[in-house]
Amino acid sequence: MYKKTPLKKIAINARARKLLNILLNENPRLKEIVLNATCEEDVHNGVKSWVSDDLRNRPLAYNFYKEQGDHETLKKLEWRDFAAIRIMDYIDNAGLEFEDLNLRGEMAQTDPFRLIFLAAVHGSGGAKPYFFQDMLQLFRQYRGEMPRRMPTKEKLEKWMSRHPSGCTDYVVDTRISNKIRILNIIIDKIDSGEFKSKKYSFQSDWTREQKLEEAIKWWNDYKFHLRFAIRTPELLNEMLDYALDVETMENLMKAKEAGIPFFVNPYYLSLLNVREPKASLGADYAIRSYILYTRTLVNEFGHIVAWEKEDLVKPGKPNAAGWLLPSQHNIHRRYPEVAILIPDTVGRACGGLCTSCQRMYDFQSGHLNFNLEKLKPTSSWDERLIKLMDYYENDSQIRDILVTGGDALMSSNKSLEKILDAIYEMAKRKIEANKKRPNSKKYAEMVRVRLGTRLPVYMPQRITEELTQILADFKAKASKIGIKQFVIQTHYVSAIEVTPESKLAVHRLNSAGWIVTNQLVFTAAASRRGHTAKLRKVLNDTGVLTYYTFSVKGYMENFTAFATNARAVQEQLEEKQFGIIPKEYSDKVRAFAEDAENLVDNIKKLRKEANIPFLATDRNVLNLPGVGKSLTFRTIGITRYGRRILEFDHDGTRSHSPIINKMGKVIIAESKPIAMYLEQLEDMGENPKEYESIYGYSMGQTESRMPIYEYPDYSFEITDEMTNLDISE
Repeated sequence: MYKKTPLKKIAINARARKLLNILLNENPRLKEIVLNATCEEDVHNGVKSWVSDDLRNRPLAYNFYKEQGDHETLKKLEWRDFAAIRIMDYIDNAGLEFEDLNLRGEMAQTDPFRLIFLAAVHGSGGAKPYFFQDMLQLFRQYRGEMPRRMPTKEKLEKWMSRHPSGCTDYVVDTRISNKIRILNIIIDKIDSGEFKSKKYSFQSDWTREQKLEEAIKWWNDYKFHLRFAIRTPELLNEMLDYALDVETMENLMKAKEAGIPFFVNPYYLSLLNVREPKASLGADYAIRSYILYTRTLVNEFGHIVAWEKEDLVKPGKPNAAGWLLPSQHNIHRRYPEVAILIPDTVGRACGGLCTSCQRMYDFQSGHLNFNLEKLKPTSSWDERLIKLMDYYENDSQIRDILVTGGDALMSSNKSLEKILDAIYEMAKRKIEANKKRPNSKKYAEMVRVRLGTRLPVYMPQRITEELTQILADFKAKASKIGIKQFVIQTHYVSAIEVTPESKLAVHRLNSAGWIVTNQLVFTAAASRRGHTAKLRKVLNDTGVLTYYTFSVKGYMENFTAFATNARAVQEQLEEKQFGIIPKEYSDKVRAFAEDAENLVDNIKKLRKEANIPFLATDRNVLNLPGVGKSLTFRTIGITRYGRRILEFDHDGTRSHSPIINKMGKVIIAESKPIAMYLEQLEDMGENPKEYESIYGYSMGQTESRMPIYEYPDYSFEITDEMTNLDISE
């Protein structure tokens, strides 16, 4: 075990020295404080006196610094207020160490002004150029020399135009060519005997044209896509006409050796460009990054730990949120009102594995996998399902069930019907039991049923007319007993995933009376200017409402995919703002859930009346490595590598387990510096100057939920008691 070298002995490099000199020369007051100091404490005191005197002259900013306000107050702060508050937070937290979730629990330290002092006086401290770039921008913002130029609506529309929809004519034509190429490879492998299937086979006397005609029919059958899913890097490269570069193939082969599951169905693979048309250069980056494993993911696989601590359940023990659960694997819970159900069916698999999946931990353990035959439900599942429903029935606060996995719609129609029937019977029993309880002691009754699935995106052929009828029938009978909201939650990451097939799938779901909502994972590729705004617009045109824009969780396996939280705030305040729905339309938005069949027309009418390009019904959030989701944070530190340290508070707009009162705030060290993130965008063809204000977004506030996502009121008063809760430890 080597002994760590003290920072005062680690020299800074030439580039860091150059940036330091620029920083000091641009800020004579800072230079004077640093060069006249005898120790770092003198620097802290000097900078604090300087900035705090200035901050007190701006009461709104000073009060926000002392006690963080709400989202509306945040929007009222002046641009240099962000910088002044961050400088004060850096000093207030100087010298503190925090567990770094990126580096398997190593400690991350923040003391930026000590690093500047050591660098300026001794040429040491070990601070990297990324650190000095961030500090340079901080003081430019504080001096008012890094203006925030808010984009115009015209500028946003120009950014949006860079990202084509999957229904654009030339994109559709490209996908048809991809489809034929993939089918021809499958035909060859069936002919050679490499692929064997009783269902998908040819007559011996068929011509090539007849075989292709038959295979095109198979393409519309979702079971075909599961049967011929690509499970090896070698086959993936062949299906992509050997277009993957050497480095990518090396990563994929190492992923195979590490035991990372590999599963891409032919339909989704056809969305990737092999030879990119100039008009769509980089258009598929967001979806490529979903299926092509990165070096950091491969290196970390085997060491991945659960990000959402409440997903770790020990028998008889409360989870991190304090909830007692009847099963280690079948029920997950964070909030009082909702609990997730993960069935023991094929629903524990997906239509493909996303590289940034928040349940990669479960794929690592093998609990989630792609062995579709072994995942078929056993006879014991029916009995266990009934017992699991007892948990929902006898809980005082649960009113919302989210069936997910894996993927809820990977379950067969028969399995899904059993699950929905069990939910219906449970909801009826809960209503009957409530009749015996006095007002103010009644339990919450079920008002919302959700199915979590990516199949409208990954494999839209699964949304068959038969499935549509099952969903419609369930809604019809469940509505009669008081369930009011029926939601399909999906994951589009890019407008280029919205294909004609996917639009048909959404139309069918809407026609069954279910609204479709989207949870975007805000990866680096998806975070490009205009990308998310274009996705919102295209989804609205399709009949989908946006629900969450999730920052990627910060563990090292997601290093490449990670977009900084500063970018999430920048997107929220500079791009999403053009779709903010005026309050006078709140009732119309709330009514969307009751008229899913006409959602496309209703969205179109509202956008026209409000004169907005899309409906910003989503909230930008991060799944905290504790309990819940939030974007309420302050940047309280920065490492010598330039990685920001954020202090998150819980979402104050919704109810939580009372355990959060014991937890306090959540500290996260981001996995990459902002400058490195900008370099990554530049490699994708972006202009970093279009993102210049990103450095200034050092604070965030969680937005309130849109009216459509609020639970409907009861005609009675429910109990304040929380059952299935133990926060005694």
